[in-house]
Amino acid sequence: MLRWALIFLVIALIAGIFGFFNIVAAAASIAKILFFVFIVLFVISLITGRRRSM
Repeated sequence: MLRWALIFLVIALIAGIFGFFNIVAAAASIAKILFFVFIVLFVISLITGRRRSM
């Protein structure tokens, strides 16, 4: 998931260099959404992974 966020970030940067501003906005928003989803899933996995059965 983090890989996809980075890919869309790179697409946004390259499109920004060439002046495709509609693509920049779309790719940047997709990258932001994927990054926050990754962070939420990472925190959930940290919380559930620390539980030990006794």
